[in-house]
Amino acid sequence: MFVINSLMKQLPLEFLDNVKQVIDLKTKPQGSLGALEGLASKIAHIQHSISPVLKNPCLIIFAADHGIADQGVSLFPKAVTEQMVLNFLAGGAAINCFSRQHDLDLNIVNAGVCADFNISDAHFINAPIAKGTNNFLETQAMSEAQCQQALNQGAEIVVNKFNAGCNVIGFGEMGIANTTSAAAIMAALLNLSGEACAGRGTGVDDKGVTFKAKVIEQALELHQLRGATVVQILQKVGGFEIVMMVGAMLKAAELSMLVLVDGFICSVAALAASKMNEHFIDYTQFCHQSNEQAHQRVLEHLGVQPLLNLGLRLGEGSGVAIAYPLIVSAVTFFNEMASFADAGVSESE
Repeated sequence: MFVINSLMKQLPLEFLDNVKQVIDLKTKPQGSLGALEGLASKIAHIQHSISPVLKNPCLIIFAADHGIADQGVSLFPKAVTEQMVLNFLAGGAAINCFSRQHDLDLNIVNAGVCADFNISDAHFINAPIAKGTNNFLETQAMSEAQCQQALNQGAEIVVNKFNAGCNVIGFGEMGIANTTSAAAIMAALLNLSGEACAGRGTGVDDKGVTFKAKVIEQALELHQLRGATVVQILQKVGGFEIVMMVGAMLKAAELSMLVLVDGFICSVAALAASKMNEHFIDYTQFCHQSNEQAHQRVLEHLGVQPLLNLGLRLGEGSGVAIAYPLIVSAVTFFNEMASFADAGVSESE
């Protein structure tokens, strides 16, 4: 469905050597810019360019409600999802502040909120699959058709951004109880226990985390998810915003866009995407490690190093927006920093 090629295999060796040489010959000790050097190299590889550029940076928040919220896995009612979507559109959330600060094109997608929105706003994409998923302790979260529709809809949203000139895209989410859905997806994909994947989410106490773990174990057994395909797992315990993100991420990588991944829930979507195409991770930058206890395990499984560790657990794409200046810095030094030859500086004594 998504054609994503290995960056290392499709780029000529001469180009790979050129990128390394550009970085190594800057007026600095080799490796002294740390993670910024790897990030600059990755962006050059993705864009197949010795002069990479970040164009029309975009951040998309996918929002949806979850039937599993009816089990009491969150401190907040489902109505908060709608309220937060309205807050995003009014410009009052944390992600609005950070997006304004760094001039990111912030877009909100109604992937399946339990609400009727009558909003005319260029930054609002009203594309609900349904008004929330089913309670996955009672039945599958969504139908096969709905799951495929969500994948396709996410991909279409990214195509529209790409056609508008965007080549770097970040992802965020909003949905009461979506940490439980994400943890269930993670447990099924990595063959882990509910206890290993459940976290505090909106701030539940130890008893609440234990309850979430039990809910996840029950779902894994009910839907026989051990050994199931990625799409089956997404269908049975996923959320519309998570599935839509998976399709969006895969399409962005297919289009050779830089994919910026936020916290735990977005990382689980990226984990699912990586299971659908092994080359997907080549096109990603994970922006931060959250305080969700299972997030580090996901990052370790994927073999990725996030840019920041600030103890965030807000979601909304907040980690993407905060990390974005570092991404700009990586491209800036790659393009503008003088080489030893340009500056007339000796490389060694």
